[in-house]
Amino acid sequence: MTKDHGPTIKSDKVYEDLREAGASKEKAARIANAYAGGTIDHDGTHLENRSKDELYDEAKEIGIEGRSDMDKDQLIKAIRKD
Repeated sequence: MTKDHGPTIKSDKVYEDLREAGASKEKAARIANAYAGGTIDHDGTHLENRSKDELYDEAKEIGIEGRSDMDKDQLIKAIRKD
């Protein structure tokens, strides 16, 4: 049975699967929330084709801190962060 991880985790099942696979709590939460929000980019090569504003919005959606001070390349790196 899937636990309820509270209102900050939007997809408890995805979060639990990622944690079991070894992802950190922070990474699992970011991915689970992006998955639930439909904002996961399954083809990472497309990040370079996005505008800085689009990257900023995705970084905001998945909860990347310090995003307002990042340039486009830094946003891409943060979104892809392991």
